[in-house]
Amino acid sequence: MDQMEKRHGIDHRLLSALRARGADPRVAGTARALSWAGEHGALWLAAGLTGAAVDRGRRGAWLRATALTAGAHAASMGVKRLVRRPRPAHVDPLVRTAGRHSFPSSHATSSAAAAVAFTALGARATRAVPPLAAAVCLSRLVVGVHYPSDVAAGAALGALTARLGARWMRAGLPGSPAGTHGVRGGTHD
Repeated sequence: MDQMEKRHGIDHRLLSALRARGADPRVAGTARALSWAGEHGALWLAAGLTGAAVDRGRRGAWLRATALTAGAHAASMGVKRLVRRPRPAHVDPLVRTAGRHSFPSSHATSSAAAAVAFTALGARATRAVPPLAAAVCLSRLVVGVHYPSDVAAGAALGALTARLGARWMRAGLPGSPAGTHGVRGGTHD
């Protein structure tokens, strides 16, 4: 058996084991709710816009963090259209999906992007974001619509996107090295 077949087998077995957790009605209900909330990054877009509305001192940074999250989601959709990996067929899904391709998980992409971007703002309210983001990622396995490798790739794409945009996102924050909007000593960074 080659490496690709081994990875494929592990992906199938892990998904089957996690999807089996959805047999518990409480777990299934929670996973469905998290999946629904994360659709098209809606949970994270709402959180970012709420942060911008209530945290006036960081409004611009919140809006840029929200834009990074949306951008990460859009990037995952582009990758998904290129890769075209079909969704798992060996388990019965607990939710309907917007599309038929699974790699990478766009829920995981937007969740990881939000976790990285929002926590970089340093607001106390953002402490709940990483565990909630992890729960959204896990929900996609419990509802049976993604392989673990889809979720891992999506999370990596989201985290990378947010890290690459972190300097831009923090521009204008008090005390931030990017507080001069990317200009240091009269020259652009």
